[in-house]
Amino acid sequence: MFKVENYDGNRQAQYNLLRKQLVSLLEGERNQIANLSNASALLNQFFDRVNWVGFYLTEGDELVLGPFQGLPACVRIPFGRGVCGTSAKERKSVLVADVHQFPGHIACDAASQSEIVVPIIKDGQVLGVLDIDSPEKNRFDEIDQENLEEFVRILVKFL
Repeated sequence: MFKVENYDGNRQAQYNLLRKQLVSLLEGERNQIANLSNASALLNQFFDRVNWVGFYLTEGDELVLGPFQGLPACVRIPFGRGVCGTSAKERKSVLVADVHQFPGHIACDAASQSEIVVPIIKDGQVLGVLDIDSPEKNRFDEIDQENLEEFVRILVKFL
């Protein structure tokens, strides 16, 4: 496994390989917790300069902590609150260059400076969100967003 910044190829090639690794890990397994656990571990190994990678799962009108890699985290987040709740409520990805500038940001880890959240939608229902935090501002960009959205589209097939 390689870190995205340590690979000599272009970023798109790196993401293509990541998606192939995801399919290899999940193929033949239908257990949601197992697949989300492996997906979070894969992403944690893929990215440099991140301090939290994981999932929040929908339960009623809130998100509940799911499989993750990182420090202990907030357990419940109402839809519409913080970056994760906003992504779930609006059903769209949220890319935040500086979490301290995001109204209502929930600081589970004081070290987090930037964040990207991608909703997980299957059959029109929000199953949860993928959340990745970094201790650096401006860590994520549109290339990350587009590729993580594709990562989630693949993941959904195994949930």
